[in-house]
Amino acid sequence: MSDFLVLQHIDCEDLGTIEQAMIHRGISYRYVRLFDGDPLPEDIKNYSGLIILGGPMNVYEEDVYPYLKGEDILIKEAIKRRIPVLGICLGGQLIAKATGAKVNKGTKKEIGWYDLLLTPGGKADKVFKNFPERLTVFQWHGDTFDIPSDATLLAGSVLFPNQAFRIGDNIYGLQFHLEVTQKMISRWINEYKDELSSLDYIDPEKIIKDTDKYIKTLSQHAELFYNRFFPS
Repeated sequence: MSDFLVLQHIDCEDLGTIEQAMIHRGISYRYVRLFDGDPLPEDIKNYSGLIILGGPMNVYEEDVYPYLKGEDILIKEAIKRRIPVLGICLGGQLIAKATGAKVNKGTKKEIGWYDLLLTPGGKADKVFKNFPERLTVFQWHGDTFDIPSDATLLAGSVLFPNQAFRIGDNIYGLQFHLEVTQKMISRWINEYKDELSSLDYIDPEKIIKDTDKYIKTLSQHAELFYNRFFPS
């Protein structure tokens, strides 16, 4: 049995720091590179966990990206089977959608380094309880999700109050990017330069400087997350 199935929507958004965390723990994984035409498995029964990564598409663009429909089915099955599920950015939005919560555009895009604030639920959560109440994290999104009716809100930001939720014991949807490395952020700035140039309130140079300042602390807290999320 392969351990984790990883759904990847674009080449530049990969597992990042999650990859080494999984390798270190002896957890195997299989990428499904949806952007490259890899087919989705028919079901999730041969996997013990699911990770859904980010991407520039929106959950409501199923006509443009038909594989989003197949992802919705797999996510619902994973939730039903109660295996560990982690969704990041688009992945978190897809989990929210699969559980009946609304996903829609935010008031403005949140790109760069922003403060994340834990809720009381986040402070008590088994994965986030070792996080500080306030942590600066990396964001790159314009959409937002409502919290599913059976989920616990774990964290928020000023611009986007819904930043993380948990369903059951081991299903996590994150709006922010816990997995990024310095190299990934530099690549995103280049890959998404047209998007950045259209936003006069976003300064790529500031993002680079802030990355130097905050990336080490984020990586340390990402490791705390992985310690609690992945099966021991």
